[in-house]
Amino acid sequence: MSSEDNIWETRYQVGSTGWDRGSSSINLSYWLDNDLLKPCRILIPGCGNGYEVLTLAKRGFDVVAIDIAPSAINNLQTMLDEQNLTAKLVLGDFFTWQPNLKFDAIFEQTSLCALPPELWEQYEKQLFSWLKSQAKLFAQFMQTGKEGGPPFHCELKDMSELFSTTKWTWSEEYISQEKEPGMTERLFMLDKI
Repeated sequence: MSSEDNIWETRYQVGSTGWDRGSSSINLSYWLDNDLLKPCRILIPGCGNGYEVLTLAKRGFDVVAIDIAPSAINNLQTMLDEQNLTAKLVLGDFFTWQPNLKFDAIFEQTSLCALPPELWEQYEKQLFSWLKSQAKLFAQFMQTGKEGGPPFHCELKDMSELFSTTKWTWSEEYISQEKEPGMTERLFMLDKI
């Protein structure tokens, strides 16, 4: 485990996980309640404690979740077992991991904004490679309005360059969700071309 990996594991071990709401994302509920996301093979990169994994598994999705922190994966496996649910959990680095089968959808909620911007292009390439043709990326771009991070500000101009229209078809913007004062998540559905 590299020193960067240890940072995330240490944060779980000492309870320094301010991003963890203790429940599934309101944004995931939005996609599901509006029939924009229906049961399919779906990936959740950087799943953390994985409340979204539980929600999707309950709704009949074929869920794969990956995280680099052993504590997060262990916590999620315990919750899956307690609720008699199944999902494939991967302990690993999503920059090097490759699945056996591609995905119909990816739910990207907190990984991009947790990565330093110099890693965003590499991450976008991974997302693109993991999806089938015309599959969907359900993206939430964090708007902090601040320098530094994590979470890092995901300026929409930068996102439109990162997720270029030569590779992705963008939806209109869906309802933005307020995370806390001064921070919002702007929601888009991107189709892989």
